[in-house]
This record gives sequence, structure tokens and C-alpha cells, in this order.
Amino acid sequence: MAPAINLNADMGESTGGADIARDLALLDHVTSASIACGFHAGDPEVMHRVVAAAAARGVSIGAHPGFHDREGFGRREIRMSPAGIEHMVAYQIGALDGIARLAASTITHVKPHGALYNMAAADSGYAMAIARAIHALDRALIFIVPPGSAMERAGRDLGLAIAREGFPDRAYDDNGHLVPRGVPGAVIKNPAAIAERALRMACDGEIVAASGKRLKLAVDTLCIHGDEPCAVDNARAVRAALDASAWSTVSLPTLLR
Repeated sequence: MAPAINLNADMGESTGGADIARDLALLDHVTSASIACGFHAGDPEVMHRVVAAAAARGVSIGAHPGFHDREGFGRREIRMSPAGIEHMVAYQIGALDGIARLAASTITHVKPHGALYNMAAADSGYAMAIARAIHALDRALIFIVPPGSAMERAGRDLGLAIAREGFPDRAYDDNGHLVPRGVPGAVIKNPAAIAERALRMACDGEIVAASGKRLKLAVDTLCIHGDEPCAVDNARAVRAALDASAWSTVSLPTLLR
């Protein structure tokens, strides 16, 4: 049997136009979609359009909640109480769940966005708040987390299904953290290089940091950032590389069942 992995993309992060066209094209290459829930980006019409298109292609969908920060695209750190984080995340999951039901679909995972993702990776209070929100709404939802993070520990503590995520289109530092976007080279633009990094993650369970150091990084899912102009080329290259290496690229529910 071929080894299996998931390929996901963050999407629905627009109000229409070229970004929507990019999302729809991405759905031809990925097997799961994490959809913005209206706080850091997106709106009900965009959410519905992406959900419906994903359902038509057999791509599983999930909520991509972030801070209420449209101006900063959810990438600015905002300090909140754990209770506030829990309520904010539950609100956004519920919003996408309602839209999914209108499209005769269901959500199957939750993946925090941007600064919320990065902060909760290190902050056990934030991590547990997100895990509590998921557990309270639907304990069958899959929690996408960075490997070895506070989010992974919180999810496992509450008995949630976990999918560990790697980013072939982002540079890592020597501690296994994403290099901040403001640093030159933090976002990788070359589809061939991204595909090679994806294969290294899938086949060898490792990534080469920006310094050249080899890091162990066991992952279940690979993410392509859908807001990048080259996102479709990146996803196409990764999917082709996985297919050529006899990997089975499947949805998250199929991978973890």
C-alpha cells in the first residue's frame, strides 16, 4: 500500500476577484482546504463559494479561525484571555459550520491562522483554549498543529485527533519555528524548491533550516499558503512530486480514520 499524506491550503482569504479564482484553481491540487471564517479575512459569500467548490471536488474543508484583524490579515499578535480565545474560536467554527450546512457539506478540521497559530504553538493557555473550543463543538474535528507544539499537547490531552503540519513554502529556524515573514527568504517562491522540501518532509521526516541545519519534522499534512500569487504553481508542483514518488495524497478524514 502506498504511503499517504494530506495536502492542504489556506483559502477563502479574500472578498472576490483574482483571489477567488486562485482558490478555485488550488482546489484541483489539494485534498483539504482551511477556510477563513470572516475575522482576519473572507466573508459569508466567499466562504460559501469556496465550501461549495471544495465539496464538488471531494476536498475536505475546515475552519481557519484567526484574530479579528482584517487590516493586519491576522498576522499581528493580539493579547487576549484564554476564555476570550476560546469564545472567538468557537464563534468562527460555528460560522463556517453554518455555511457548510447551507452547501450540504460538513467541516472536518480546525487550523488556527497566522499570529493565533504561532502564539498558541508556544502558549499553553492559548493552545488549550483552542482545543477546548474544538472539543466543545465537535470532538471529532481534527486539530491541525505544528509538530511538538503546545497545540499538539493540548489536543492530545483532550483526546482530539491530531494532524501535524509542515510548511514547504516557508523557511524554518534552527529551533523548528517558522522564520518571521519580515526576514528576507522567509517565504519561498520557487515551486521546484517547495516540491523538494515537501518530499523531504514526507519521505524523510525532516526539513533543512535556513542555516542549513537538518531538523526532524514528522508531519501528516503539508500546507501551501493560498494567499501567495504563486500558490497554484506551488501546489501543482508539490502534488506532482508526491504523485511521482508514489505517495497517496488524501483528505484529512481519510488519512486519520
